[in-house]
Amino acid sequence: MDIFKVFTLEAAHRLPNVPEGHKCARLHGHSFRIEVHVSGEPGERSGWVMDFADLKAAFKPLYERLDHHYLNDIEGLENPTSERLAVWIWERLKPALPQLSEIVVHETCTSGCRYRG
Repeated sequence: MDIFKVFTLEAAHRLPNVPEGHKCARLHGHSFRIEVHVSGEPGERSGWVMDFADLKAAFKPLYERLDHHYLNDIEGLENPTSERLAVWIWERLKPALPQLSEIVVHETCTSGCRYRG
């Protein structure tokens, strides 16, 4: 079974490696929607894969590091594409959430990526 929790964060970035004249080279911001998925069997007694409160607590330090920040200034996000952001989140969450199965980054309402490690 797969469960997930959704987090919304506001952040600015620019993409330094796009072709000259590309609009994403300019400073801009997004209301990112991040989905953190974990997989496993529901506990026989608890009935759940994981307490959503534990999932929220695991993501909290990353949320505080990303929300209302300039992503390019964060180590490892110097070229903060959605793809790199998903990997960056995965690498920091996986040690605390061994059941982590997927990170989904929605950069806009219609664009995003999925990362499954």
